[in-house]
Amino acid sequence: MTEPAVSAEGLSKKYGDFQALQDVNLSVPAGTVLGLLGPNGAGKTTTVRILATLLTPDAGQATVAGQDVLRKPAEVRKRIGLTGQYAAVDARLTGRENIELIGVLLHLGRKAAKVRAAELLEQFELTDAADKLAKNYSGGMRRRLDLAASLVSRPPVLFLDEPTTGLDLTSRMTLWRMVKEQVDSGVTVLLTTQYLEEADQLANRVAVIDKGRLIAEGTPDELKRRVGGDRLEVSVTDTSDLAVVTTALASLSAEQPTVDQDSRTASIALSGGIKAIASISAELEAAGVEPLDFAVRRSSMDDVFLALTGHSSAASDDGDPQQQDLNANEKEAQSV
Repeated sequence: MTEPAVSAEGLSKKYGDFQALQDVNLSVPAGTVLGLLGPNGAGKTTTVRILATLLTPDAGQATVAGQDVLRKPAEVRKRIGLTGQYAAVDARLTGRENIELIGVLLHLGRKAAKVRAAELLEQFELTDAADKLAKNYSGGMRRRLDLAASLVSRPPVLFLDEPTTGLDLTSRMTLWRMVKEQVDSGVTVLLTTQYLEEADQLANRVAVIDKGRLIAEGTPDELKRRVGGDRLEVSVTDTSDLAVVTTALASLSAEQPTVDQDSRTASIALSGGIKAIASISAELEAAGVEPLDFAVRRSSMDDVFLALTGHSSAASDDGDPQQQDLNANEKEAQSV
């Protein structure tokens, strides 16, 4: 059996009295993407920083690219790239100078650093802006430059800690494409994110973490099926027709349909496939009800997140004093 590119067993970490991580287990096969999904303060950044040798766990063990994180941290660092939550580029240098500097610091030699910088600037569509100061780059350009800099040494494992936070959709999609290109070339990626669509787009498997604990793991489709799979939604123009629709849908399942009076929509988990759809359609036609909309909707990653954590991905725990302490500690850790 092939050794996973990233493996963690029983990772635990406390910040003061707050348990940031508790018995977290992870396994990421080589050449795949694991999406670590969770709200602010869930422990995502703490996990990444432990795996990247920037923090020491209180308990547990981990290997990255075949090297033990605790016993051989220097060997781990040779084999990883890390892009944090905030672009770590020097605004006073040009894009080219930023990447060349990383190459020199990694002992590539000045000539090789220049060649590698040119390659990465072209790959990340920054050639035209290569000799402009990074302070004049847009947010999306800085993130691309940051990602390029993390790949100077051609690392087999890449950690991306909320790499698209604050970017507009177009910039996020561009970065997604570039991450996919790295995976296609054999790079293993551990990606933390609050964007459910991002996990759905990029991850082969998703691990959901909440309050420091890993609460679910699986492919996006497996997690969606876990929270109910497909749902049949029927919308009508007249509120008076909603009762007929609700009665018809109730015949499909032991559960009661979900009804939204404001949108005049009723829905229910769909388990009977196309036969169930045909049956409901015929029943509504016989009752003289013409649906405004009749659709099968797959559970989304937002549904998964809500079902597993009890709150939406957009929810913030910043009002919780313990959560504020954790966020402060994670920010402090990032500055180390």
